[in-house]
Amino acid sequence: MRADDVAGRLATAATARVDGPLDLRALFEQHFHPTVRLARLLGADDPEDIAQEAFVRLHRHPLHEPAAALAYLRRTTANLTTSRLRHLGVVRRTPGDTTGTHASAEDSALAAERVDHLLAAVRHLPRRQRHALVLRYWMDLSVAEVADALEVPVGTAKSDISRAQHTLATRLEDLA
Repeated sequence: MRADDVAGRLATAATARVDGPLDLRALFEQHFHPTVRLARLLGADDPEDIAQEAFVRLHRHPLHEPAAALAYLRRTTANLTTSRLRHLGVVRRTPGDTTGTHASAEDSALAAERVDHLLAAVRHLPRRQRHALVLRYWMDLSVAEVADALEVPVGTAKSDISRAQHTLATRLEDLA
């Protein structure tokens, strides 16, 4: 499903719905690419598909407040990515799987190596800490927005972010 198809479906639905102030077309146009980026940073191998599915689910789950819609969209993106990664983990463990990752010549560059180490360290964080860290620093959300997206209290979001930072610092120091 292409992004244009999803935008068209959401636009049609948005014009048909007159019971709320939420403009799905504007929401899609403004937040599709950041949603793709969120899915990519959370580790999705198909971030565009994840983002499109999140918008389709938002359409099926009518919300009237833009802030609630954004939180729902981010939470759905995180959950879809987690589900997809779990599925891929099962598929990759099956016998006869020959899809290994091979280092390219570009990976030998120092900058690419550092990024690889960072992303590997992020992938090894517990799920909620990883999501909190990505939402806070890569998506540039406030702690309150992170808490809202993860459906946890603000103090829990702060704690998750702090623990993730500490774990990353420790792991990256070991590599230095």
